[in-house]
Amino acid sequence: MSNNLEYRILLTKPAKQLLKAIKDRREQSLIFKRLEKLKSEPEKQGKALTNELKGYRSIRAVGQRYRIVYQINDQNITVIIVAIGRRKQGDKNDVYEVMRSLLSEISQEEE
Repeated sequence: MSNNLEYRILLTKPAKQLLKAIKDRREQSLIFKRLEKLKSEPEKQGKALTNELKGYRSIRAVGQRYRIVYQINDQNITVIIVAIGRRKQGDKNDVYEVMRSLLSEISQEEE
């Protein structure tokens, strides 16, 4: 892909709710700044996730505290933000646990 291609950022409804739940305005602002950076070469940022989260990527925001989980749609030149949250390993509110439960809900709706 061309380096000067700018991707559109789309937030899913759950991602919008998770972002809105962050009460600290400074943290929200830093997350928005990080989202802006995803407009350019999102495939070179963050890391590819594995196992049941395969097909998604994750980047850090607000230092090490938050993760933004996203998918890249090259056909539509879009970055789809699916989850935003704190990384709290072992906690049910950990961003990856939230992501797994979102995927579980989606797969149950499809059945």
